[in-house]
Formats: sequence, structure tokens, C-alpha cells
Amino acid sequence: MITRRALLKMAATASAGFFSLGAYAGGVEPLLRLATTRYRITPPNWPTGQSLRIVVIADLHACEPWMSPERISRICNHANTLGGDIILLLGDYVTGMQRFITNIVAPAQWANALSALRAPYGVHAVCGNHDWAQDPEAQRLRLEETVSHRALRAVGITVHSNTAIRTGTEEHPFWIAGLEDQWAYRERGEVAGLDDLPGTLAQVTDDAPIIMMAHEPDIFPTVPERVSLTLSGHTHGGQVNLFGWRPVVPSIYGERYAYGHKVENSRHLIVSGGLGCSGAPIRFLSPPEIVVIDLVG
Repeated sequence: MITRRALLKMAATASAGFFSLGAYAGGVEPLLRLATTRYRITPPNWPTGQSLRIVVIADLHACEPWMSPERISRICNHANTLGGDIILLLGDYVTGMQRFITNIVAPAQWANALSALRAPYGVHAVCGNHDWAQDPEAQRLRLEETVSHRALRAVGITVHSNTAIRTGTEEHPFWIAGLEDQWAYRERGEVAGLDDLPGTLAQVTDDAPIIMMAHEPDIFPTVPERVSLTLSGHTHGGQVNLFGWRPVVPSIYGERYAYGHKVENSRHLIVSGGLGCSGAPIRFLSPPEIVVIDLVG
């Protein structure tokens, strides 16, 4: 028989455990951890003998104290040590957590921190839904770009908006294609995208492999096999991962594209868990990460 003292002791232990988990999820994992997640794949249409290392940064959500300019600078310095041939930024540079932050980080500040990134084939970026949602003028006037687009471009980063660019070497060329955001405009609870997949792919003029950047992974079912690899962020890996169950994933497909390497009908998608937080400054078993992808033929 369990005594009253034993019950109180069990309750106290459980309360301490929940408090510790909460402290970890709110103060340790989102603020102090940084994982480097690596993939090595040979996707379709990737030429034999061609190799490429991609470093991916997604979902910074710059704000104080969770993702300060100083922390972004440290992340960029680390990214520069990973040997990337190209660095890809997958959107959501601004915060959506106004209730929890102590200060907003101005676009010029986070862009200046990102300007330290270096790679032989450059730094390429797309923008995300928060970059659009937190730009009232872009929403009100239905503009074609946001403050984030301009901030990135001002520091020399190539910003894609339904555009494709051929890069690499003469012997081993490849295309970087970047879609505009699929959740760009919001009005009365409805969302409308600016993404143009057919128009973007129409800019590809030869048979060199294509790497597609798309902030939200929901586009993936319509991406053709011609694209060797699609890269997305947006989901934060669910932000809370209860041993494989992610209660909240911002996708019409639920957990289908929540995180990691997905292969469907020989088409490849990698979804980054990202770096920052959205909604609430909490991460649990979904640490901030930089993704390194080695494509080998």
C-alpha cells in the first residue's frame, strides 16, 4: 500500500522532473545547442564522378535573446568551417515570437551577420512565410519582395524569387533554383503563395542537375524527377519531438515532411530542422541544426 508520504514524494519528484524538462526545452536546447546534421546521398540525375558539399542554414528567426546577432555570427563562423562548396539559406530570417522576445533584431543586423558566410559557389537564399508575414507594407500593397529580400541583397547574397542560376564548373555544372514563398500573403486567415515552379524550371536551359530551394516542403509532391534534390525548412522538425511524435507541424501533410531525408518515387527531399523558434521559444529533442549534404555521383 502506498502511503501518503510516498505519494507526496512521487508528486514532488514528478514536479521536479517536469520543471527540469521545461527548463531544458525553454532555456537549453533552443538557446545553447547547435547540431551539425550530415547526409550523403546520390540523387537521381546526379552525374557520375560529380561531388558537391552543400551547407544549409534555415529558420534563423532573429530576435533577442534567443537568436541575437552575436549568436548568428557564431553560427556563420561555424558554417564556414564545414567545407561547403555552396551555402544555401532557406528563409524565415525574422521572428514571429513578439510576445516572448526582449528585442527585435533589425534586418540590417542579421543580414550583416550572414554576410560573413563564404563558399566557392556563393551564398544563395530564399525568403519564408515569416519574412512576408512580418512585413506589413508587403502584405498591404501585395509587393513582390520584402524587407528581408532587400537586406540580403544589400550584403551581396544572391536572393532567389522563382529564379534559377547555373553555377559550378564547366566540367561539373549544376543549377540552383529558388521558389518564392508558398505562404506569402495572408488575409482573413487565408494564405496565397507567390511560388511558380513551372516558371522557375523553364529557366533551366541544359541537362545539368538541379537543386531546388523551397522554404515550405509542401511543394515536394509536385516537384518533377528532373530536380535532383529539393531542400526545405519551415517545419523546425516540429520544434517538439516526443520520441518520434511531433504534435505541431506547420504543413498540410502533417508529419509526412516534418524533418529529415525523404524519398518518394526516386525524388529526394531534405527538410532542415532549422535554428530558431516560432510560436514559442521551445525546442525539445529537436535541437537547432546546420545541415551538411554531400552529393556524390
